[in-house]
Amino acid sequence: MRKIMAIALMLGIAGMTSACSTLVGAGVGGAAGAGVAAATKGDVKKGAAVGAVAGGVIGTVAD
Repeated sequence: MRKIMAIALMLGIAGMTSACSTLVGAGVGGAAGAGVAAATKGDVKKGAAVGAVAGGVIGTVAD
């Protein structure tokens, strides 16, 4: 349950802040993913990778 909430939070943060472009979205998403992973005692590298991909996709769609 905790992982689902962390992923939802990460996607929400990425969605709110990544509407500028793909690179900005990937950067913000990666930072948000790493932060959420650290806060939930998860793997920070995996969290950053997932966040970067999600932010990049959202940034691409928003453009």
